[in-house]
Amino acid sequence: MKKLPKCAEPKDVDEWQSEVTDVLPLPQVEEKPQAPLIINPIKPSPDVKNLYNHNSFSRLSIGDIANIDRKLAEKFISGKLKIEARLDLHGLTEKQAFDKVREFIIDSYASGKRCVLIITGKGSSTEVWWESKGVIRQSFAQWLNHQDIRPYLLSVAQAIPEDGGSGAFYCLLKRHR
Repeated sequence: MKKLPKCAEPKDVDEWQSEVTDVLPLPQVEEKPQAPLIINPIKPSPDVKNLYNHNSFSRLSIGDIANIDRKLAEKFISGKLKIEARLDLHGLTEKQAFDKVREFIIDSYASGKRCVLIITGKGSSTEVWWESKGVIRQSFAQWLNHQDIRPYLLSVAQAIPEDGGSGAFYCLLKRHR
């Protein structure tokens, strides 16, 4: 067991106090706290409630170009607009695909993209027409008018063969203002 040190004698304390009376403390540099580290910048979320009004949007169908001017429509349908993002839905279930499409459209709009490509695939082709699959491709046309997706879309058109043909669709998004 360790022995504790002896307590200082009163004369030692008085001597110490007399020695340190003229000592001044060192100047302390006050450091400002650093800004917090932000790893992922916060994306502004679009206000869907102000964008979407059931009465203000007409039903959108694939190939409908009524919402855009002729020059833009020609570029859009012919695949001459720059594709700024792509989403491939191969291998997903219908529910997963819908969630991905909704998230992709909203994120693309928020980041200022105008023309995106969504690849649904053509579905498996069989000899018998009633066994044909392509569930995502068939559902895609209905998803366009969903209240979470429709406010961001101006037009949707089938892609040209170089970009996927009947298994892919161009989506023209509204301008992010």
